[in-house]
Amino acid sequence: MIVNPMDLKGAPILVTGASSGIGRGTAILLSQLNARLIVSGRNQERLAKTLGQLEGTGHSMEPFDLDNTDAIPKWIRSIVDRTGPLGGVAHCAGIIEVLPIQYQSTARIEAIMHTNLTSAFMLVKGFRGRGCAVRGSAVVLVSSMGAFEGAGGLSSYAASKAALIGFSRTAARELLADGLRVNCVAPAIIRAELLERRGEELGAEHVEKLLRQHPMGFGEPLDVAHAIAFLLAETGRWITGSTLELDGGYSLRL
Repeated sequence: MIVNPMDLKGAPILVTGASSGIGRGTAILLSQLNARLIVSGRNQERLAKTLGQLEGTGHSMEPFDLDNTDAIPKWIRSIVDRTGPLGGVAHCAGIIEVLPIQYQSTARIEAIMHTNLTSAFMLVKGFRGRGCAVRGSAVVLVSSMGAFEGAGGLSSYAASKAALIGFSRTAARELLADGLRVNCVAPAIIRAELLERRGEELGAEHVEKLLRQHPMGFGEPLDVAHAIAFLLAETGRWITGSTLELDGGYSLRL
């Protein structure tokens, strides 16, 4: 009998940031691996589009603003009351802002940290709540290669993503006693998100320069989704506190 270790067997999995990019790609792939998806985001119209692309049945849509961080654990509890204990969380939501250090303000820095880091804290807190997660399940947080490499104008973004890695390692230690895992993936440039968020701002010449820095080309949402699925499924059962770098050869400095 052939067993697929990446078969998610109907497990309820929450995907944040599922209205586009990595989040949407992850939700679609997990549905193909037989998970039961709860897709979340702020834009209901785009979230509904993601829901319509999922395979299988039993999926649901949970519009929610993750900036309302104190409400996250209660929100997760309300989801669990309807779906049963979660089999995993893929936290793909996040924001990026290009701004040199000399133009930063406390408010701007705190806004980035709140969205990219504090939301992860509270998602993990909610996931760890009594009866909210199946033993052996996992949270995967989407960090960035910017946490290691840095880039001009991305100081607050890189800081938030580096902090996410530090948080994940500590959370992994704390959740061991509950039989839960916490890991990160750290993508370099993903084509869809670059063009959607920064393409016009950067210009064609700069985009081409960035492309030359990625020997295997820019990544696609599916490249990140595959790694997230690996960490959520049985294939990742012996992995916690780790960060999987997905950079298309960028760090090789060819």
